[in-house]
Amino acid sequence: MKPTDREKDDAWIGDAILALFARRYILAHAPTADRVKMFTHMTCNQFLSGIGEPTRVEAAIGRVYIEEGLEAAFAHIEANLLPLFQKQWTRAANLRRTKG
Repeated sequence: MKPTDREKDDAWIGDAILALFARRYILAHAPTADRVKMFTHMTCNQFLSGIGEPTRVEAAIGRVYIEEGLEAAFAHIEANLLPLFQKQWTRAANLRRTKG
């Protein structure tokens, strides 16, 4: 089923909130050399599809932001997206170490 216009609008906001969360998280946790790669991974549709349909994942973030504010949206991302991201990023880093 295709996302509705409302979901697309909410996703547009959610995408911006996710990008802001990602940048704040990366500044606190990543060396400068990894920042672009980490940001791209955390915000790409391929990663989001591991959680659900990407537009709907972003729309959920957008709705939390609209209804409850920025800190609630960040908490939503921390609870629902960050654990999978950390798992994937750690696994990828381990693979890079064994190959490099």
